[in-house]
Amino acid sequence: MAPRHKRVVGHRIRQTAALTPPIRYNCGLQADAMKLTPFLLFDGNCAEAMAFYGSCFGSPSAITKVGDTPMKPQYPPEEHQKVIYAHLKSGAIEFSATDWLHRTRRPRQGNTVAMYVTGGSLPELRAIFDKLSAGGDPALLDDFRKLPFGIYGHLADKYGVHWFFQGEAGSD
Repeated sequence: MAPRHKRVVGHRIRQTAALTPPIRYNCGLQADAMKLTPFLLFDGNCAEAMAFYGSCFGSPSAITKVGDTPMKPQYPPEEHQKVIYAHLKSGAIEFSATDWLHRTRRPRQGNTVAMYVTGGSLPELRAIFDKLSAGGDPALLDDFRKLPFGIYGHLADKYGVHWFFQGEAGSD
């Protein structure tokens, strides 16, 4: 009997006979060491939005505000109630969010959804970061730096997609 694979047919997933073996890619990275999730950026209403999403998905959000972190002194008092990081996980649904905190850039349609790469070592993250930044906007590149929660970097690729990277503090 021929191997079977799940395939999307119309709006349903069906078991079908395999026409070809599944393609497996090996890019030299530990696939289970890194994770890619959507990252939403809000203009001051992240806590409200995440409470709403939590009620929709039946799972509360974990929310950390600027004023509750060691980074508090780096921000003016009026930003201490903004969300620096929020995370929602409900079954297979998972995403993160923040309030817009960049001092010189403003939110606008198209730059409020990003991809969020977490985990992996600094060399692994760096390899992906460098490839994605090729041809990207140099003004939107924030190279890796150490922060209280670990290493962090950001870029906008040549297609305008924003990518956030976070690794553990000791991953270098």
